[in-house]
This record gives sequence, structure tokens and C-alpha cells, in this order.
Amino acid sequence: DAAGNGYAVIRFLDTPAVDGEDGLPWIQIWSHGFQGPGGWYIENSLTTLGKTDPVSEYNTVLWNSGIESNKEVARKQKRKLTYIANVLVISDAKRPQNEGKVFLYKFGKKIFDKIKEKLEPQFEDEKPLNPFDFWKGANFKIKIRNVEGYRNYDKSEFDSQTALFEGDDAKIEKVWKTEHSLKDFLKPENFKTYDELKAKLDKVLGAGGVAAASAKKIDDEEASSPVVRSAPAKKQTAESVSLSDDDDMAFFEKLAAE
Repeated sequence: DAAGNGYAVIRFLDTPAVDGEDGLPWIQIWSHGFQGPGGWYIENSLTTLGKTDPVSEYNTVLWNSGIESNKEVARKQKRKLTYIANVLVISDAKRPQNEGKVFLYKFGKKIFDKIKEKLEPQFEDEKPLNPFDFWKGANFKIKIRNVEGYRNYDKSEFDSQTALFEGDDAKIEKVWKTEHSLKDFLKPENFKTYDELKAKLDKVLGAGGVAAASAKKIDDEEASSPVVRSAPAKKQTAESVSLSDDDDMAFFEKLAAE
């Protein structure tokens, strides 16, 4: 609404009935978004496909320098993780025409954590619940507030466990067959090549690109500091030390395999 608040009820849906789709009922996409002297860099990361990405390489150089100012730059440029899943709109007072339709829903860590809390409860008195299950799942109430100029999803929550359409298999199957493909988002042709991303990164960083920028930052820092730093015992990438999402995905991949 005009105040930036919103409310709708959706249902996360299981893996779509599409050839080649299996495993988890969502996909994850890594991306980078930051501004440099040459403009903005907003691109999907090739690490999504398990490939080498120029920003990750650059962040690793900065991180392994052992210089705190370089680490701070790497933190600001680190990968961000988003998820995409099929959802059914149960109710939407502002846009009632969406009710009963299947959409692709892109969401972030805040909502993913709420899904994880249901799949893997922290306390003994809480029973695990798979929100994506058609029969034993639960509706999700999206509650959006405007907090200090940003969308806030803290009050969003799952409802009690209920079967979709009260367990009507015919209606469930109809929805299942109208879901959208998720793996289409992961096709290589939907990502820029390493060389294209490298050229974009060089432009954003300005004057000389990655190599010159990383070398200048390290040289400037070392010239101003008399402290001799010992080499780190083990090199780490900026992503490995600042993100825990990889561990989350490992858990869910194991869950899907079971």
C-alpha cells in the first residue's frame, strides 16, 4: 500500500511436474551487486553453476591480502543468495485476480530461514513440517512492513498444518501440472560468460580493472603501515568465511536425497 505495507497468503509448492525436474522444490542463485568508480555491477554469479566467477576471484585476492580494509571491500562485494520456488496464491486482497494462480516467487534469506525453521525445528516440542508438501504442508502469510525505508518480513509466518484444497487430489494434481520450470533459470545461456563478466567488472572498477585495483589497494596499505604481517596459515575465499548459506544448502540437499 502507500505506506509500504503488504499482506498475502501463499502456498509453497513441491517440485514441478516438468521433465528433468527433481530434487529440491526451489533453486538458489548467487549474484553480486555493488558500485564502483565506473558504475554499478549487478550480475548473476557463475558460482551458481559451479564455475569460476571474476568477482569471487577478485574478492579472494582482497581477502587473502590479510589487510582489513581489503577484507571490508570484499565483504561489500560478497555474493548474495536468492531463491526461486513455485507458489500458489491463496489470498491477495489487493490483487484478487492472482488468487488461485501459480507464480514463481523470488525470495531471500529472511523467508528461507523461516522455511528452514519449519523443516528443522530448534526445540524438542516443535514437530518438523515440510512447507512444500501438498498434504502435510502449511500456508505462508507474507507480512511486509516498511521499516526505516526497507521492506521487512520479520512478521511473516506459517499457518497451522493443512492439506491443500482439503486433500482434493484432482485439484492438487492440476496445480502441480501448472507449475513453472525451475531449472530453466540455471541454463548456461542465461548467464554471461566469464569474459563478459570480467570486462564488466574491469569497467566498474575503473583504470586497469581487477589486477590494477587489487594491486593498488594492497600496495597503498602496505606503504602506510610499518607492521609486518605473516602469511595466513590457510587461504580462504571471501565467500567461505562470510557466508553460511552453503552449509544450509548442504543440509537440504541431503534431505532431498533421503
